Amino acid sequence: MRGSSGVALNRALLVTLSLLQYASESLGVNSGVSNYSFPDDFIFGVASAAYQIEGAWNEGGKGESMWDTYIHKHPNYTVDRSNADVAADSYHRFMDDIEMIKSIGINYYRLSISWPRLLPNGMDNNISQEGKKYYRTLFEELLKVNITPVVTLFHWDMPTPLMDLGGWANPKIVDYFEDYARVVFNLYGDIIKMWTTINEPHQHCYNGYGRDHFVPAIMSGGVGDYLCVHYTLLSHARVYRMYEKEFKPYQKGQIAITLDAFWADPKDPNSPEDVAAAEDYLQMHLAIFSHPIFSDVGDYPSFVRERINNISSQQGFLRSRLPYFTDEEIKALQGSSDFFSLNHYTTFLTTPSSMEADWLVPSWDQDTGVRMEQNLSWPMPGADWLTVNPPGFRKLINWIQNNYSMLKEIPIIITENGMCDWGQTNDYERVNYYNDYLYQLLLAMHEDGCNVKGYFSWTLMDDFEWIDGYSAKFGLFKVDFDSPERTRIPKLSAHSYANIARTRRIDFDYIKPDLRL
Repeated sequence: MRGSSGVALNRALLVTLSLLQYASESLGVNSGVSNYSFPDDFIFGVASAAYQIEGAWNEGGKGESMWDTYIHKHPNYTVDRSNADVAADSYHRFMDDIEMIKSIGINYYRLSISWPRLLPNGMDNNISQEGKKYYRTLFEELLKVNITPVVTLFHWDMPTPLMDLGGWANPKIVDYFEDYARVVFNLYGDIIKMWTTINEPHQHCYNGYGRDHFVPAIMSGGVGDYLCVHYTLLSHARVYRMYEKEFKPYQKGQIAITLDAFWADPKDPNSPEDVAAAEDYLQMHLAIFSHPIFSDVGDYPSFVRERINNISSQQGFLRSRLPYFTDEEIKALQGSSDFFSLNHYTTFLTTPSSMEADWLVPSWDQDTGVRMEQNLSWPMPGADWLTVNPPGFRKLINWIQNNYSMLKEIPIIITENGMCDWGQTNDYERVNYYNDYLYQLLLAMHEDGCNVKGYFSWTLMDDFEWIDGYSAKFGLFKVDFDSPERTRIPKLSAHSYANIARTRRIDFDYIKPDLRL
């Protein structure tokens, strides 16, 4: 665990004060029913990921994922020394999950397929019959009760045999990912009509290949992380074009890549340097993925290319640490998405910096040259990386809409948004979070003209939150991880979110914060 009991006590006091502040602020900012409403065809959904909820890590013919292998070898890796061997046990209790979704009247469920559960060694010569049947049954049971599955192919659980070959840093992964996707489309494409290829390649590459905050924890800053960027993008493009040619003419589905972004606000909005730092961050951490796909010219942004090239040269490298696309690859990437799938949680303040104590050399951080920090005046009701700043959500959506003209033709869909708590079911903070962030989404749609067509809450239920284990709770439903039955209990936010989806408006008074804490 992190810190001493004295530090924990101080943090608990700060969290309590933050909750009180957030509750009182919400009462003063919004009340009554929102003046704008969501269209009748607007998608409301909930989201989850296979590794975080399924458990059954070695059942049903499943192979090991890199998370299975790494955590079993390094049991102290997570803050609570936990693993996802059982998690919420959704492999055995998926009907309970479906009942939860039904109970709140939500009609879309974004979930992922575990690559090693379907292909135990990662390759298409060995398909697990149990895994094949499990996902078919799950998807069909969802459809029986009018819940549309939205399926992600890769949500961070790389099969260990492929990770042993270098994972996303190995150019051959493009072929292996295409093979895996073809198996999936052949098995389920007749009933699944909305796909995303890779979840949050930014977080996965930055924290897993450049740092050790996520598995595979390679710590190859400024080299391995950019290889990961390059080959996740090429893998996505290969799968998109394969689907477009071989499956879309008769399966009629849509496919995208899921990108994530924090919003970057200048620490001093009157400082040109801080304003430039905010834009630099967005270019280096969002546009590095979005520009090759959604821009009119394709390729990496010129700012990103020139910056990494120049710093690579200054550091004595004979070639840029960021690989180049061929003309054919640039063409394949351009337009390779049927919607803009966006995950967002929080805002950071930015100011320029040439070096920080925790930056590696080389590294993505040093190439970016931006110091990121939280605004401590904003509420922090859960994890210390997640402060609550609803206006940043609207600003981010506008930045994306204004930078890519093709978004006039295809929609933005928010595929993750949410916050964590410390285990309470009376989660007034999350009620407020969803109310306030969804209201900013309404403003972006109605006042700014942003083309947003859907929103998915992260997450349906408390789950295994990667390096945070079970210490961070993002669920609309509480899971009792001490119970063999993994009992699910609705939180206040589940009822509040259900009311928003049902009425298509935000009633800020539907569940009032309790100030008697």
